[in-house]
Amino acid sequence: MTGRKQSDEHVIARNRAATFHYELSDRYEAGIVLRGSEVKSLREGRVHLADAFAVVERGEVWLRNMHIASFFHARAFPHDERGARKLLLHAREIQQIERAIMREGYTLVPLDLHFRNGHVKVALGVGRGKKVHDKRAAIAERTEEREALQELRARQRRGG
Repeated sequence: MTGRKQSDEHVIARNRAATFHYELSDRYEAGIVLRGSEVKSLREGRVHLADAFAVVERGEVWLRNMHIASFFHARAFPHDERGARKLLLHAREIQQIERAIMREGYTLVPLDLHFRNGHVKVALGVGRGKKVHDKRAAIAERTEEREALQELRARQRRGG
């Protein structure tokens, strides 16, 4: 008998803007329905999540506006680069998400796209849009941390 393989996870694309623009509360992982040419483009890393968002329609979750570049060798039957793609979640999870985004100002955003054991998965986050002053505070905090780290490194180089 062979033992189970360890989970093989490889991040394809990350939506870094999501954590900047949204204050995330809940996270979910969903499978995604794709065509073969789309998976091959994902393996090449030709995907953009920046403008993507997810919606719940008639008890199903759909990922919209995610750009997957067309695969060169699949020119005869190309896929829709920005088409809606169905996400695979349990019914209980869909109900939880639906209740969460019904609240004022909450939305469902994709955080990253990754392979897990050969299957493409999407990490989703339920979040509320940050106000401008929250974004400014986050930028100021990052700047302070960066400056403190630079100062610490400079002290270590000087030997003191």
